[in-house]
Amino acid sequence: MKAIVRHLNKVRWLVLTFIFSMLILLPYLHLYQTYEAAHAYDLLAPNEKFIYDSMEWLSKPFVNDPEVDLNYLKGTTWSGTLFGLKMSDPLAVVGQVSAGKMIYWPFLLTALIPVLLTLVFGRFFCGWICPATFIYELNDNLAALLRKAGLPVSKLKWSKRLKYYILAVGIVVSAATGMIVFASLYPPAIIGREIYYSIALTGFGAGMVFFLLTLFFDLMVTRRGFCRYVCPGGALYSLLGWFRLVRIKRDVASCNDCAKCNVVCQFGLDPLRDNFSQECNNCTACIAVCPTDALSFTLNIRDVIFQGSGHLGHKYKRETE
Repeated sequence: MKAIVRHLNKVRWLVLTFIFSMLILLPYLHLYQTYEAAHAYDLLAPNEKFIYDSMEWLSKPFVNDPEVDLNYLKGTTWSGTLFGLKMSDPLAVVGQVSAGKMIYWPFLLTALIPVLLTLVFGRFFCGWICPATFIYELNDNLAALLRKAGLPVSKLKWSKRLKYYILAVGIVVSAATGMIVFASLYPPAIIGREIYYSIALTGFGAGMVFFLLTLFFDLMVTRRGFCRYVCPGGALYSLLGWFRLVRIKRDVASCNDCAKCNVVCQFGLDPLRDNFSQECNNCTACIAVCPTDALSFTLNIRDVIFQGSGHLGHKYKRETE
């Protein structure tokens, strides 16, 4: 079982890659659906015919009527339809309720599955689903290379409470203006929207500039700073993650205090001292890097308190001599 868990980080990367690929594919499928509905293949430009032919070849084994069947797969991770099941990011629902000052129950229910999954797995959306994470982690690898080259990047640390204040301010501003302000500064919403713009409308919007600034912020100011300190969605998922059932636990008897788990954690948590907190997104990077298999999943509604030095480490041996 431990051997399987050690490879979950690779599975997570496959999931992130798949989701990001789907965000690229869906606009092309939407264009193909539009072309099919127009019944004017001969009037299409050469590049449009290429899109039509490619998407027809790709979707033909799965759909009989593109005009109807492709409606079962639409949208982004912000809000969309997956095989006919409508699902939305909980932050989208919070924004809609705040801006509209009323609860629209059909839309509220679209966040039910993500909320329930978060109550079980914690801030898993941030680590396993969020399309921005795919780019942010690649950006963090670049930061690591710059640090090895001796450049002082991603050094500062801020208060993690900041993102909760931003979430609260966003709710107030949405209620005051009637606009869902989160959609303008929430990376998963921006990524899905900008990919669609670039493919369907052949251009980017202002959101891309904002997202590039978050990459620069992470790279030059503080490691994974936007997710850790700014992201309102991260704040909401962290609040729900406080109650999560699936947690990572350190087996103190197998730990050698190497601290590799702390180094690899992009969210600045402290697995070595059993401090995972509500910020943990169960990405399993710490599990994958542990040389003694001291970290694994457990079912518990609370993190364990600090268990002391690892029994395979020098400090524990000195303490017990």
